Amino acid sequence: MDILNDPSMKEIVDDFCEEANSLFDLLETSLNLIEENPSSTKELEKFGQIIDRIMGAAKSIGATEIAIFCELGKVIGYKSSQIKEIPLIEVVVAILFDSLEMLRKMTESLRAGNDKSMNKLNTKAFATRLTWLSEKFKDIERSSCAIDVGENLNQNSIDELMKSLGL
Repeated sequence: MDILNDPSMKEIVDDFCEEANSLFDLLETSLNLIEENPSSTKELEKFGQIIDRIMGAAKSIGATEIAIFCELGKVIGYKSSQIKEIPLIEVVVAILFDSLEMLRKMTESLRAGNDKSMNKLNTKAFATRLTWLSEKFKDIERSSCAIDVGENLNQNSIDELMKSLGL
């Protein structure tokens, strides 16, 4: 029995959901700041750092879908912090707002006891946007986007993350 399905671990799952929700609020603040000033790309890096914390906690409790989704957000945040094209940054922010909303729904679903939270979400349109966005970042390499020690996140890694989510 994994932690998500163990009734005695409900408190841990609830604590994760509480912490994740408070971090989602920080992520939303960062996105609002970027929306107001698209040249403040440091906020995109901050977004990547905060969502990385959620990813680690999600992995520790076995919330794999949330962790993978956070990893995509982390990559988008870090890689987009390297770009200078304001129109592309505006698109990134819109997509990150959408991903944040999806993460909130996934967390609500987890708290309600449904660990297969992606099943209730319409992800087809979102997958199209992620695919398009990942294509825009294919030439950006960044060591802080490593999935495993020593492995830089490249296009194949992004594709694998999306495939693991069924996107």
